[in-house]
Amino acid sequence: MIDPDFDIELKLLLEGVYLKYQQDFRQYSVASMRRRMRAAVDRFDCKTLSQLQDRVLHEPAVFAQMLRYFTVQVSEMFRDPPYFKAIRELVIPELQTHPTFKIWVAGCSTGEEVWSLAILLDEEGLLERALIYATDINPEALRKAGEGIYDLDRISQFSSNYIAAGGKASLSDYFTIAYDKAIIPQRFKSQVVFSDHSLSTDSVFSEVHFVSCRNVLIYFNRELQNRAIGLFYDSLSHRGMLGLGNKESLQLTSFADRFKEIAREERLYQRT
Repeated sequence: MIDPDFDIELKLLLEGVYLKYQQDFRQYSVASMRRRMRAAVDRFDCKTLSQLQDRVLHEPAVFAQMLRYFTVQVSEMFRDPPYFKAIRELVIPELQTHPTFKIWVAGCSTGEEVWSLAILLDEEGLLERALIYATDINPEALRKAGEGIYDLDRISQFSSNYIAAGGKASLSDYFTIAYDKAIIPQRFKSQVVFSDHSLSTDSVFSEVHFVSCRNVLIYFNRELQNRAIGLFYDSLSHRGMLGLGNKESLQLTSFADRFKEIAREERLYQRT
């Protein structure tokens, strides 16, 4: 049930966050934002969203904690294996034609997709030719992504995904195990640059050959989706490729005719 008063408070909160912290969530999906803000009100033991807004605007530490509610930080290595299998079969041959190339993982969360791509590139003998830009708006998520440290109890699921995605070895070969943690080795980390970047407010920062932005656009309204895809289009080189989440599509965006579909089910597109 929609609460008109809550929606007014929500608009005021998002406007306040934009003015105070220059983080723009005003064009995120309203339905999704309602759910997450109600959870945040409970988490911070507030009676109303306005009460939470007061804390967010006057306590920067609260805003930092709120980023986990403004954005969705859910990922796993080789998530949606057919997507990574399609990258191996369709994107890798294109990347192999370049002496060096750049990849942009937009909305990288805590890094699982970044390291999945790094492992895939390594198996195809391309890692040393690659530079991966991994961006997100959540500093804490970026910190965790850069560390590349994951709980051992997650590795079983990661390994199942890896095998289904066409992995050529054992995923455990790509980790160092210490203190009940699985750690990505340094040779992978040297090929990745982590950086704060907002699809809502920031501009293109480099020409890249492949953009992977998965399960991010579903949280945007149509206007912000068009802005984000415009950034991807402008950043992609000639014949550059774009990968989206399995519930996302270019079909209803302003850029539908500027990409050709190369794998419908896996949501892979090529810039025309």
